Amino acid sequence: MTRVKVCCIASVDEARLAVRCGASALGLVSEMPSGPGVIPEDRIAQIAESVPPPIATFLLTSRTESEAIVDQQRRCRANTLQLCDRLAPGTHAALRSALPGVALVQVVHVGGPASIDEALAVAPAVDALLLDSGKPEEPVKELGGTGRTHDWASSARIVERSPVPVFLAGGLGAANVGRAIRRVRPFAVDLCTGVRSDGALDESKLRRFFEAVAGA
Repeated sequence: MTRVKVCCIASVDEARLAVRCGASALGLVSEMPSGPGVIPEDRIAQIAESVPPPIATFLLTSRTESEAIVDQQRRCRANTLQLCDRLAPGTHAALRSALPGVALVQVVHVGGPASIDEALAVAPAVDALLLDSGKPEEPVKELGGTGRTHDWASSARIVERSPVPVFLAGGLGAANVGRAIRRVRPFAVDLCTGVRSDGALDESKLRRFFEAVAGA
């Protein structure tokens, strides 16, 4: 069955709700140039500490320098780093060396055929890829949480050729996740805004989403 990562977790109670509904991973959003779900680092650490194994806790970071990322992970203590921006060559290796027990997930913002080459080039350096719909080239970078879908044909080609698991994000909800899974066949799907009402995690929306994933 396709796994589910619930992102933008804002509290211990939201984390427990997501896990109770079947989430395999939780996303904890640190400082970003734009987008929803940002919470303070002390709360990220509190939530990460409360989550039982084997649930993965993803620290979403917009930082690009290895030392800054390592320092942030050590403050927040999540077991997975979601690298939301592009990193310079050698940065992933530096993170591996400094944080040997922490998984690395590189976000690739799918905008066309060039994204396929970008994803396949970075895949050997990480544990997984996450395909999203941001626009990191904008003056104010969009690094996730846009609520937009992207070109699933490109995403499907990445999944077919990637040597590591692939998460699919970007505008997913109960109404379209079945089509997305059948089209892309990702290892996991990831969502934030699609299961929220007035900014809060909505249990009924969350359960409908999991039902749609199971149905696919």
